[in-house]
Amino acid sequence: MTLVVADYDAAIVFYRDQLGFALLADTDMGSGKRWVLVGPRDGGGTRLLLARADGPAQMAAVGDQTGGRVMGFIETDDFATEHAGMLARGVVFREDPRHEPYGTVAVFEDLYGNLWDLIEPRPQ
Repeated sequence: MTLVVADYDAAIVFYRDQLGFALLADTDMGSGKRWVLVGPRDGGGTRLLLARADGPAQMAAVGDQTGGRVMGFIETDDFATEHAGMLARGVVFREDPRHEPYGTVAVFEDLYGNLWDLIEPRPQ
């Protein structure tokens, strides 16, 4: 999945240091462009290509790539521990954890304001 960002290095710091993702690739592509790939440390799940905005239209989309809707989900099997760790690392949650029929969830924002869910699904 591609995520348009304003700055490669700031995005790396957020996704690696605050969310705990692994930096999988950071390759110079020339002309100021880089191939920056992050993903879950366990190697599973979706990977994010952090693509620096190129031009005014892309820059305008940074932080609002889904029109204010949740754009992604981070699934955990230990919500309380993950939530506490994210808070300690400075992740901003928009709400307190809540219990839904599908699991425990709380919405947080990335460094640009895109919304994400931290979720522990209910056992099936």
